Amino acid sequence: MQLFTSIRAVTFDVGGTLIHPWPSVGHLYAEVAEKHGLKNLSPEKLNKNFAAAWRLRRNFQHTREDWAALVDQVFAGLCEPGPDQTFFPELYQRFAEADAWRIHDDVLPALDALASRDFRLSIVSNWDHRLRPLLHNLALERYFETIVVSCEVGFSKPSPVIFEQAVRKSGVTAAHALHVGDSFAEDVLGARSAGFQAVLIDRGADGKTDGTIRTLRDLATLISGH
Repeated sequence: MQLFTSIRAVTFDVGGTLIHPWPSVGHLYAEVAEKHGLKNLSPEKLNKNFAAAWRLRRNFQHTREDWAALVDQVFAGLCEPGPDQTFFPELYQRFAEADAWRIHDDVLPALDALASRDFRLSIVSNWDHRLRPLLHNLALERYFETIVVSCEVGFSKPSPVIFEQAVRKSGVTAAHALHVGDSFAEDVLGARSAGFQAVLIDRGADGKTDGTIRTLRDLATLISGH
């Protein structure tokens, strides 16, 4: 497995890397929809619809309007009128609540191990104004010196600008920074375009692929040269 050398700072993506919706996006969508009279919607169907809509997104800036349009796509053919005209505000708020999310099991051990070695830890995330309070309520905020959110800087991954903001705030050069995320296009290629080293987290990966880890617990052993 590739070793990452001369690292002084580690930046993390959030969704899919540190936390995930619980029990799933589809379960949460179905939960809110049921309160508005849409009973017996299949969470599995909603998950499938969400995955399809997510793959097809273009110029998605994580605004409230972007999310409303995407949710309408997920529920297309399942309700009329669409959620944007009915229960979307409640659904949007649901994902701001800490109990809608779970921290991956490998996250806290990894962050503790890195913090004990005095790495500067930061967040680089495509998200909206809900992220900072969510990280606070999940007790994750305390690990990070810097939190860079796309809605605040006006650039989303894979733009190098959002990564450059992170190293500027942490006071290290890009060559001494490692970014960790679950999207090859947004996290790995985006970080590399800014001069970072980068690693993909894929907890479902088969075997060992260079540049990919299956657990964040591996980070501490792969980073050297403080």
